[in-house]
Amino acid sequence: MGWNDFYRRRDALDAVLRRDPAGPLEFDRTAFENADDLLLALHHRWLQQLTGRLGVALADNDDRVAAVQTTWRALAAEQPALRGVLDAHLRDPEAVEREERLLALTSGLAEMSEPAPEVSRIGAAFLALIRSEPAARTSRNRLLSRA
Repeated sequence: MGWNDFYRRRDALDAVLRRDPAGPLEFDRTAFENADDLLLALHHRWLQQLTGRLGVALADNDDRVAAVQTTWRALAAEQPALRGVLDAHLRDPEAVEREERLLALTSGLAEMSEPAPEVSRIGAAFLALIRSEPAARTSRNRLLSRA
């Protein structure tokens, strides 16, 4: 991909984020072949921002769970259109599970040695908690009892 393609794709992503997040996905079909490619590019943008911020947050905080909760919520508040489009349209199970595993492992609620489906399940429960509760201490047992 050349620079012209890069800028066209970037502009297409930005244009999607200026529309209603829950509305139909209208995008430049010269930049992205289909909605799935567009959504994966938007999810990549989200994960880039999230992982960068998590690295900083974890360096400054001993409470990994709280750091992940606060960081995810802060990014969602700063990027409501991006998060809104992903929440409304992203259905790729691999992409969703990638984010769930990131949250579970980064928070310390799961270990790399655990099976991927278990890590994803813990991450999904943690993400549901992040979205639904005010910032509070989350234990692994509490997450597992809710999943």
